[in-house]
Amino acid sequence: MNRKERIAMLPGSFDPPTNGHIDIIERSSHLFEKLYVVVADNVQKQCLFTADERMDMLKDILKEHENIEVVSYRGLVVDFAREHGVGVMVRGVRALVDFGYEFELAMTNKQLNPDLEVLFMPTSPKYFQLRSSAIKEMAAYGADISPMVPPLVVQMMRNRIKLLTL
Repeated sequence: MNRKERIAMLPGSFDPPTNGHIDIIERSSHLFEKLYVVVADNVQKQCLFTADERMDMLKDILKEHENIEVVSYRGLVVDFAREHGVGVMVRGVRALVDFGYEFELAMTNKQLNPDLEVLFMPTSPKYFQLRSSAIKEMAAYGADISPMVPPLVVQMMRNRIKLLTL
């Protein structure tokens, strides 16, 4: 494995970070010398948390992992990969539906950056049902989301939902 292949990234919106995200991130971190967790800063996407808030949550949650660096990026992930010497992009998949979408995206990214390999990592069975959009909806209706997200995210969600309902 060459030096570039030992550096990977896991991009996503992470709005909010879920236990499923953390599981994929931590498992990926064991496979590479360095893992960038790239928080998408997409101004066209309506997010509950800003890119900085999502990045700060992930930094706090992942602070004990020395080979993980959490960053925010506005632009194409293939450009981030090129700029940071990343050889592998990790993508978590929950189901066949995810795989179809991720496969098409991987083929597009491969055309834009032929040197970037894509690794599909299936989610752990216990996190199979976790989707950020569903968690946001459940939290808005007062459901207990603590089994689905890290404690910091539970608190941030409670505070954000309070602000939105005032």
